[in-house]
Parts: sequence; structure tokens; C-alpha cells
Amino acid sequence: MSDILKGLRLVEASAFVAAPLGGMTLAQMGAEVIRIDALNGGLDARRWPVAGTGESLFWSGLNKGKKSVALDIASPEGRELAERIICAGGDDAGLLLTNFPPRGWLDYDRLKARRGDLIQLTIQGDRHGGSAVDYTVNPAMGLPFLTGPDAANSPVNHVLPAWDLITGQMAAVGLLAGERQRRRSGQGQHVKLALEDVALAVMGHLGFIAEAELGSRREPAGNHLFGAYGRDFVCADGARIMVVGLTGKQWSALVQATGIADRLPATEARLRLDLTQEGDRFKGRHAIDELIAPWAAGLTLSEAAVALDAAGACWGLYRSVDDMVRSHPNCATSNPMFARVAHPGLGEVLTPGIPLDFVGRDRLPPAPPPRLGQHTEEILLGVAGISSGEFAKLHDRGLVLTG
Repeated sequence: MSDILKGLRLVEASAFVAAPLGGMTLAQMGAEVIRIDALNGGLDARRWPVAGTGESLFWSGLNKGKKSVALDIASPEGRELAERIICAGGDDAGLLLTNFPPRGWLDYDRLKARRGDLIQLTIQGDRHGGSAVDYTVNPAMGLPFLTGPDAANSPVNHVLPAWDLITGQMAAVGLLAGERQRRRSGQGQHVKLALEDVALAVMGHLGFIAEAELGSRREPAGNHLFGAYGRDFVCADGARIMVVGLTGKQWSALVQATGIADRLPATEARLRLDLTQEGDRFKGRHAIDELIAPWAAGLTLSEAAVALDAAGACWGLYRSVDDMVRSHPNCATSNPMFARVAHPGLGEVLTPGIPLDFVGRDRLPPAPPPRLGQHTEEILLGVAGISSGEFAKLHDRGLVLTG
């Protein structure tokens, strides 16, 4: 089994996307990830999308494979129990992931006084600790003005919370890096990760910042691939496909599949472009569109697919989410990443594990999310070290919840 992180214990106090995703990433590699929630659940316990029962598909999807402890964290006794769970354990424990303000029972210095080698990773909105979410950070990056039709007069928000997703993965990397450093030095640390900084860093990595500093103003390109050639086309039966000629090989394959080779010299001469160069393909994109559009419009999807596949072209079919679930060959249990798993309150759902494939090791099967408080007794007795009698008293006083 690819439980490559077996033995590692992480405590998570979180909500929404980035932090839960970071914790789940580690859980799906075999780490023991313990969620600490309030008695009525986390802030995102009922986040849409929801099933007809009201169960959050969002929460269920981002907390697979974790253990749930539900405490009255508004009470001193509940906060004390939370701190004991965070700071308990041996060399493979003492890791905390949160996107809540690091104060009170989540204050690093307070926790460090109990466990000197604690590793805490705190996800923040900005580097000053201010509030921000993907839907406020992304507008500040300028990308909504580049998304949408060519002549867009207003910004178009992206439906995918990209910065949250990158931040979640980076949180997992940061925790593992901190744990490696602790193994070498014996020292813990407080790692801060700002959502806005993640976005700014990526904008720099992809050349957006340098482009703006050097005086270039990028305009929205609609469904065209920026900087090379790629665009969507409608086939004779109404199916929509995306074709890409980013690399030289992809471009040659697309030219072969669409049969436009003999018309390219005249296009290049007229536009004074060399279409073997990816930048020139972007400059000449509209002329290339005019060559490919009749080819696509004259073929059904199956006919276009045969031609594109025979040439080894890079292309994809536009599907609705419903279509993807029904017909995408890799969104199925034939893909070893997936299994059908019973989720609490939802029934059996097609469920992904981690995309990483550790060659030579079997995949860890996808696990369901926990019920709220499902592991409260197990963790308080086995990790926090309280007795069964103490647990009974806490339960009777309504300070803990068992799922």
C-alpha cells in the first residue's frame, strides 16, 4: 500500500478549501489527520454544493480519510483538550495545520510552551494576517480582465478557486519540509503561508509580473491559447472540441489532421509570419481559425476524433460536468485512483484518492470522510490520555460529541 506517510500525525483546525485540502493530501498518503471541530461542525459544514439531504458535498469531498473530534472549544475545558491533542505524541506527531487566526488555543507560542518542537503551519489571507479568500485575491491579480471574450468590457470571475488549491498543496509541502527540518535539528517552527503571496508568486513564475514591468499589456484572448495556437471549434453534430498546437510536434500533428498544410505558405506570406514559431502562431491565430473552422464544421465528432488521433494531435472534448461523470473513460473505477465509497449521509459515491502514483506500490484506497465527532472518544483516550471515566463526565456535561 502507498501509505507512505504512515505514522505521521497531523492535527487540523480549518474550514473551506486550502487548509482542508492540505490535510487531506497528507491523509491520502497514510498520515493520521485529526480534525478538531466545534460541536455543531466547522464553518463549512454546510457549504454548497449539498445533497438533497442537506449534507455538504463540499465538506465531504475535502475531508476524506480524516478523523473527527468534536469539542466545545468555546469552553476552557474544550480548549484544553484541543491543546493536549495538538501537543501529544512522539517524534511523528506535533504538527498543526490551521487557517484560523493563531490566537487562543491556536497561538503558536502558547502551544510551543507545551511542546517545544511543534510545527504549526498557519494559512493567512495576506502576509499581515488580514482576511482574504480566493474570490478577493484573484480580482487583485488582474486575471478576471483576461478571462472571457476578446472584447470583454467587464471582468469574468473564474469558477475554480485556483489560489486555494495551490495553497493547499503548498501547505502540505510546507508541513513535510518542516517535519524534515525537525528530524535534522530537533527544532519546531511556525510556518506562515499567505494566500495572496501564493497568488503573487505564481503571477511572477508565469511571467505576468515581468510582462507588465516591461511595458506589455496583455489583452483577453477568449478561448485562444495565449502565446501559441489553440482554440475551440464546433463540429457538424454540435460537439465542441479544443485543439492545441503549442509545441512544434503538436502543431505539425494538427496541420496533418486538418489537412491545411498546402494553404499555410500563402497565409504566412500574407501575414509575414513563420507559423513554425509558436509566437507567430498566436499572432496569426485568426487566420488559422479560418482554415480549421470549415474542417471541423464538416465533420462529426467521431470523424474529427479519428483524424486527430491518427495524426497524434493534442485535443480535447468539451463536456458538461454531467457528461464527464457519465462518459469520461477516466472518471470511473477503471481508473485506479477511483473507488465507490459510502459517505456518511450521502450513500455510495465515486470517490478519488490521491493522484500521485508511487510506482511499485499499491495505491491507498480512497477513504470516506468522518462523521462529526466519530473519533472523539478514540482520540481523547488514545492521544490526549484521559481516562474513560473522565470522558464519561465530559460527555455528560455536553463538552464533547461522539458521532
